[in-house]
Amino acid sequence: MNTPFNMTLVWVATSVLGISATALMVLHEARATPAAAAVVAPALTVRLDLPQRMDLPRQLEANGAIAAWQEASVGSEANGLRLASVLVNVGDVVKRGQVLATFAPETVQADLAQIEAGVAEAKAHAAEATANAERARGLADSGALSAREVNQYLTAEQTALARLEAQRAAARSQQLRLARTHVLAPDDGIISARTATAGAVVPAGQELFRLIRGGRLEWRAEVTPEEATRVAAGGEVTVQAPDGTQVAAKVRQLAPTVDSRTRTTLVYVDLPAAKGLRAGMFARGQFSLGRTPAVTVPQQALVLRDGFNYVFTVKPDNHVTQVKVRTGRQLSDRVEIVDGLAPTTQIVASGAGFLNEGDLVKVVGQ
Repeated sequence: MNTPFNMTLVWVATSVLGISATALMVLHEARATPAAAAVVAPALTVRLDLPQRMDLPRQLEANGAIAAWQEASVGSEANGLRLASVLVNVGDVVKRGQVLATFAPETVQADLAQIEAGVAEAKAHAAEATANAERARGLADSGALSAREVNQYLTAEQTALARLEAQRAAARSQQLRLARTHVLAPDDGIISARTATAGAVVPAGQELFRLIRGGRLEWRAEVTPEEATRVAAGGEVTVQAPDGTQVAAKVRQLAPTVDSRTRTTLVYVDLPAAKGLRAGMFARGQFSLGRTPAVTVPQQALVLRDGFNYVFTVKPDNHVTQVKVRTGRQLSDRVEIVDGLAPTTQIVASGAGFLNEGDLVKVVGQ
């Protein structure tokens, strides 16, 4: 039999159960709401942009050594003489005809004096023989001298004159040898090597100096035969010195042959006088091959992941997807897209590095 007390107890229990159920529902909704909000909230606010067509320079990069345009070997023309003085050193700038070194001239001067004395003696004999020949010619018709005697006087004159010329030639040779005791620069340039040592006795023909003619240098770029077909004489080149200096130069000529060992062709590039360039250096350069149209995107739109380049596109539901692309040339902050992206496809122009595949974004502008 239900008593008022039991009815009250049942009502209280029912109320408590209702309140508990209501509390559990509220708690469940409170926990579920942040998770749902996290799913639908945009990961980033982005701006879209279309790839742009623009003309980009075509360049060919190459490596090579810097060398002297031409080197002159300055050697000894005097034989067996002692080097008295060496007047220049490596790196010195010299002018054509400048004295580089001198040999001791005493031996040559003594020989020259002896030969000059022989010239004087031969000259005296020639004068006497000429006088006798003149008298013989005058008496030839008178019969005072026989034809044989006249001929002997005339022959003696010719012999004396020949000996005089021989002595004069010997004197000129010795004078030339004396002049060669001064080693002269054959051209303007820079001394690149020196083997001359004061006090040394050197034979004729031994190299004393090496001279970079005109101080001119050239860059010998190594390119493949296929690349060589894209390079022409007179083309513009930018050579980068080891210290970072950029030097503008021009192609002079291409080698007519291909190296059978390296399978490369040399391109000779004339270099202007530059402080950072030295013969023997290794340098990198870029050949300018004109300009061609290209599809480009901003550099900040590219994302490098796992060694590949990607851009992000936005689907109609504002979720992003990454697209793998192949890049090419770069000019300032624009990068060429060679493959993987249609020119009419809008991409995320900035902030792509913070996105992942499938992220929800908010588009604010195009």
